[in-house]
Amino acid sequence: MLTILDRYILRKFLTTFFFMLGIIMLLAMVFDLSDRLGEFIDNQAPISGIIFNYYFNFIVYYGNLFSPMIIFVSVIWFTAKMAQDSEIIPILNSGRPFNRFLRPYMIGATILMFAALIFNHFVIPISNQSRLDFEEKFYRDAMYIQNYHAEYPGNQIVYFSSYSTEDAVINDFVLEKWGKNNELRYILKARTAKCKEGTFDWTLTDYYERYVGYPNDLVFEGKTKDTTFNFNSEEMSQRDNIAETMTYSELTKFIEREKMKGSGNVPMYEIELYKRTSLPFATYVLTIIGVSVSSRKRRGGVGINIAIGLVIIFIYIFAMQVTTVAALKIGLSPQIAVWVPNVIFGFIAYIMYRFAQK
Repeated sequence: MLTILDRYILRKFLTTFFFMLGIIMLLAMVFDLSDRLGEFIDNQAPISGIIFNYYFNFIVYYGNLFSPMIIFVSVIWFTAKMAQDSEIIPILNSGRPFNRFLRPYMIGATILMFAALIFNHFVIPISNQSRLDFEEKFYRDAMYIQNYHAEYPGNQIVYFSSYSTEDAVINDFVLEKWGKNNELRYILKARTAKCKEGTFDWTLTDYYERYVGYPNDLVFEGKTKDTTFNFNSEEMSQRDNIAETMTYSELTKFIEREKMKGSGNVPMYEIELYKRTSLPFATYVLTIIGVSVSSRKRRGGVGINIAIGLVIIFIYIFAMQVTTVAALKIGLSPQIAVWVPNVIFGFIAYIMYRFAQK
């Protein structure tokens, strides 16, 4: 059961968090709009689309992404203010242990953590799809891919020389199918190939087709050929942030398919998947550190606590970047990479918590 003190601290926690979140997102929107406004005007983006399709989803995505950091600063801000106003000293002198004082903070952190988990795995991907579709139409340049090579399910290997999303035409398309004993069974070449948007239906021009099987080889040639493959052109022109538009189940299936293709982007997609869980749990770690840092009255006032908090945030972000690069470049497990900063800072949080009790 929550006491008056619990409700007081919890109310301060949540109101400070949402106030800071609103201020930071408002500033982020202003800076982003100043950068993109020219493109939006040139591409005649509708005002309703800018507001609802882009900036509404912009706030949802980045607000959730940076919520652990904003929670940390919020905790330091209002706790340091309580310490400066001598509100914490009588609470602790009344006989309450420090962990009892910490309880409403952890309740608030739990509420925000569960909200972030739900948003990360189910809400944000849908929101991102709307935002990125808007960017694709009114902001991003067309993608141009050269010298593509990938393996698809069914021992299929696909090559082509170039592809642009502007005209959606693949040049010098080659498809090979290999048997279980690594023998070539089928080859298909075409001067151009085009996939019907949203389907697996293809149209080939100036094609050459050979079924390999000596002595009964079959060869076909022609001007055009309509056919179906178990892949489409959208798989060949994926931007790096494609994983941000997928829910948990969609992303796990996507990663399995990319592994079968031998894609080099698998670690990046796995990092995106595991971060959706690890970042919300960082809320607990950062909350404990924030309370431990700011619960004492300091000579420098609230400012010194904020400064200490910003240094800790910088170190945490730096640690996340180091482990992410290690996963992408030197083969560190993506799951370990996203959890190592939480483990390290969890240990730091425990030490600071023990010292804060004294």
